[in-house]
Amino acid sequence: MRLHVVNPNTTVAMTAKIAAAAHAVALPDTVIDARQPTMGPVSIEGFYDEAFAVPGMLGCIREADRDGADAHIIACFDDTGLDAARAAAKAPVIGIGEAAFHMASLIAARFAVVTTLGVSIVPIEHNLKKYGLAERCARVRAAEVPVLALEERNADAIGRISTEITAAIRDDRAEAIVLGCAGMADLAAELADTHGLPVVDGVAAAVTLAEGLVRLGLKTSRIGPYAAPRSKTYSGPFSVFQP
Repeated sequence: MRLHVVNPNTTVAMTAKIAAAAHAVALPDTVIDARQPTMGPVSIEGFYDEAFAVPGMLGCIREADRDGADAHIIACFDDTGLDAARAAAKAPVIGIGEAAFHMASLIAARFAVVTTLGVSIVPIEHNLKKYGLAERCARVRAAEVPVLALEERNADAIGRISTEITAAIRDDRAEAIVLGCAGMADLAAELADTHGLPVVDGVAAAVTLAEGLVRLGLKTSRIGPYAAPRSKTYSGPFSVFQP
């Protein structure tokens, strides 16, 4: 099967890290097609960045659909543009945030999320409520690490993330940790060993769930909000996205 993994920001190095995490857990016959848009922010940190990341990401999904993708994975923990992507894409679409939350809920009664910056806490909390998993999440914590600081193995950044995990176990009674950024994908195993509890990476979780959907032949329902967009005129630079 062919899985399209799209990094909604424009940082090529992050796409490579995400692709490596996807390859590490994919089935032997799964092809990972990792892409990022050519327009949009270099990182997504809050609602404003997210809004400008969506068009480029949807363009990648449209291209991957044409190339025969069996499923799409949005590799941003905020699940950037997930609903729009499900309405537009021919193949099923999974966001790494939603995938990680569901995976954590299967192995722990209470989990905590450790993300990058405080500006991301509210968007993640909104998604937890939307997915019906807010009660299972003890707390969303921020390590106050910029996303791009994760592009190299920055000891200070890893230390801050580790400190928040320690606090989540001690103060929030977390039984599992969800890493709240695709840029943390390479840290999951190391942090699990250090802290002695399950640490869920959303990229790995999404790849595993996407493979399951494809093997079961399940696609996005077209009854309701994920029905194909109605044909209408889009003006200006958005004319290329016209349904």
